[in-house]
Amino acid sequence: MKLDLLIKGGMVYDGERTPPFSADIGISAGRISFIGRYRGRESAAIIDAGGMAVAPGFIDTHSHSDFTLLADPRAEGKICQGVTTEINGNCGMSAAPLYGMVREKREGDLMELGIKERWNTLGEYFSLLQKKGIALNVATLAGHGNIRGSVMGYADGHPSEQELSYMCGILREATEQGAIGLSSGLIYPPGVYSQTGELVELSKTLRDRRLVYTSHIRSEGDRLVDSVAEVLEIGRKSGVKAHISHIKTAGKDNWKKADEVCLMLKEARRAGVMVTCDRYPYTASATDLDSLLPPWVYAGGNDAEMKRLTDGETRARIAREMIGMGLSGDYWKGVKISSVVSEANSWMEGESVADIALRLGLNEVSLVLRILVEENLRVGAIFLSMSEDNLVKYLSLPFCMIGSDSSARGFDGPTKIGKPHPRTFGTFPRFFGRYVRERALMDLSEAVHRTTGLSAQTFGLSGRGRLAEGMWADITVFEPEKIVDTSTYDDPFRRPEGIRYVLVNGIPALWDSRLTGNLAGKVLTARGGSNVSP
Repeated sequence: MKLDLLIKGGMVYDGERTPPFSADIGISAGRISFIGRYRGRESAAIIDAGGMAVAPGFIDTHSHSDFTLLADPRAEGKICQGVTTEINGNCGMSAAPLYGMVREKREGDLMELGIKERWNTLGEYFSLLQKKGIALNVATLAGHGNIRGSVMGYADGHPSEQELSYMCGILREATEQGAIGLSSGLIYPPGVYSQTGELVELSKTLRDRRLVYTSHIRSEGDRLVDSVAEVLEIGRKSGVKAHISHIKTAGKDNWKKADEVCLMLKEARRAGVMVTCDRYPYTASATDLDSLLPPWVYAGGNDAEMKRLTDGETRARIAREMIGMGLSGDYWKGVKISSVVSEANSWMEGESVADIALRLGLNEVSLVLRILVEENLRVGAIFLSMSEDNLVKYLSLPFCMIGSDSSARGFDGPTKIGKPHPRTFGTFPRFFGRYVRERALMDLSEAVHRTTGLSAQTFGLSGRGRLAEGMWADITVFEPEKIVDTSTYDDPFRRPEGIRYVLVNGIPALWDSRLTGNLAGKVLTARGGSNVSP
């Protein structure tokens, strides 16, 4: 049998916590055809992996590439990290379903990225991805925000029995079209207006298909403990797997809560609750700047929010409440503007709110409200609010996976905009370089498992996450002693080091550290990790 590709002499980490072993890996028709010793079989191409680790391709459990992949399918920032599969649709925000006010709200994202296609359903979106081609594999959750917003808009309040039935129907349709679960974003509209019972009922829809519920919880700071308890309650009452997205302890006054949270999760697992989490290896978060506003400001959608921000009396009330929430003083030194849309304010990218306010002679809250109005709410920010010690505690949990919480971007083209969080280009190399090699939080076999096999098992990605005969040949070959991130907050568009080869479905996406531009990715669905189209 002639092989398409042979990986010779590497140290194999199979993704299952198995001790590493030296072996050759043969690949044919996109799958692993054998693991053992080369016995003279012909091969069209050979990778000499001597001195390197050969692992399953890394799975980014928390990504936001729903739209950027349509704008630029090369996903260079992820491929260079060794990522071969992304899970999108996180934080309650997914590519579909898109109806009514949800579709209107996403229009700005599509226009900014130059995406001309439009769609309503997840099936239509998947077809677009396959038609364009993608560099890596993509699975997606259905966003609770999309579902609720499609039925109720961005109104505060609880769904009627009929509305909740419609929501369950939309979720059921999304899972039938391939969604691997439900995600919620409970600090964002309209998820912020939901109650636990609504999320339990929706999650019950996932039970028969054994899908997962993931959550950007209601509070990662002052109400952290109660928010974690809510996720556990949803998992227990619905009977589905529950997953906490980018688990963290934000704000110095809350850092002490990390031990309690870790204990809660361990005790819940012992009691039979199927709970897991993911985390990125940084102490700064990133999201929309308007996430700092009081929740009532979002009600009714973007137009209503802008109206409140431009009304003098209402704006003054917003400012008072923000200061009352502790958003004052030194807090603003740790908030950096990462992206704006106007050329006039582009100089702010990479600068702290405190420094910008000083330069313009404004107090920080007034500045934030002014920027949001000038940019029509389209402002990204980075928040330096976490503890390194707590980061280590969370990464050390045996059920914690790695998720970048970022979108796939290119080193040029339509997605090279702003100053995004360095996790966009450095998450996985940073985990392996700084926390596995330098800080020795775990051995390399365990680290590979956390980024591959455990992720595939948790999210139901059949045929992925392991190196075994018959599995899809998603493979990353890297240098354990050299792998490290180089991306910084000031200069994020920098490639990591130590990743030598990346194969997606047996096709090289990175060859001897050079991007190939091949688009060999597939859409993975809840029907068993298969391509959505024949």
